[in-house]
Amino acid sequence: MKQHRRITLSLVVSLMILAGLPVKADVLDKTKDIGGITVHYKVVLPDHYDPAKAYPGVLAFGGGPQTMNTVDSIIDRNFREQAEKRGYIVVAPAAPNDQLFFEGGERIFPEFLKQILLDYKIQDNKFHIAGPSNGGITAFHVASLNPDYFLSITAFPGFLWEETPEHIQAISKMCINMFVGELDPMGWQDRMRRQASEFRAQGMTAKYTVEKGQPHRLETLAGPGAARLFDLFEEARHGCGK
Repeated sequence: MKQHRRITLSLVVSLMILAGLPVKADVLDKTKDIGGITVHYKVVLPDHYDPAKAYPGVLAFGGGPQTMNTVDSIIDRNFREQAEKRGYIVVAPAAPNDQLFFEGGERIFPEFLKQILLDYKIQDNKFHIAGPSNGGITAFHVASLNPDYFLSITAFPGFLWEETPEHIQAISKMCINMFVGELDPMGWQDRMRRQASEFRAQGMTAKYTVEKGQPHRLETLAGPGAARLFDLFEEARHGCGK
């Protein structure tokens, strides 16, 4: 009986110790109601996440139809490993009601961002915004409509959908990073090159990079290469690397 009590006590103590230790974060599957619209999204939390601490944040968008499948893809390919390791919170919503975020889905902003900021402490209440293909177009579009919430735009690939003076002015203080594949069959190279040049001519910080040998889907920014994205986020936190 005494031995049984000792074993039980030992197990309880062990569980208490383990409960107090920080554990590896997981990807959270969540929903919010934004003005009667159900938004499905995922959140990547850093390792040893402390809800009392403020972290840099990334708002990420998938490409193509911007469904939850594309959200899962970008999290696995481009964001999760680096976010967990470097101490970032990544929020990645799927297009509400199957409306792309530059074809009506953007109406969930800025309310969605306000709700996220109530749930998580984000440094300076500003995010980096990023995504591939349609996600890159979305990053530019959403940032231009809600400039107070963003430090940087990273499109891999992507460009500003509405090139009006108002939209350009809205993103003029952000750090802009544009990547495109050398072999991109979509033909986005010329538009992105021209746009980056025009941004720089207006005194904006805009980097344009052609990824050698790459098609539309950039493998060079996935897996270990995703570190390059987070290096740019770090630069943006210190003045675009200036």
